[in-house]
Amino acid sequence: MIAVAVDCHDSELLTAFWSRALGRGTVRRWADPRGLHYVQLDGEGPGAAALLFQPVAEPRAGKNRLHLDIAPSDGESQAGEVARLVALGARVVADEPDLPWVVLADPEGNTFCVLPPRTA
Repeated sequence: MIAVAVDCHDSELLTAFWSRALGRGTVRRWADPRGLHYVQLDGEGPGAAALLFQPVAEPRAGKNRLHLDIAPSDGESQAGEVARLVALGARVVADEPDLPWVVLADPEGNTFCVLPPRTA
């Protein structure tokens, strides 16, 4: 897998959010022959998938069919990671005490999960 494509209305808005959320700084921009402008956050390290933000005219309909799961960096807590992402522009969608993840939405409403810290 080389990339995960995300349909969006504002590729610059989502690129800014996800760049800060994931700590990725390598951004590439290009337009296709039809004039649609794409923005890509390259994966960090060998085999890491890129995030490609592609513009679409139609609104998001219903629940995501695919979502990202992210975990805090080493030494960080899940609650701290959720707070950091909310400060960047995400919003909490579901935080159920009997489940180990918290569901958030990015600035365009695409949901993703924050998992507990990974253990070795």
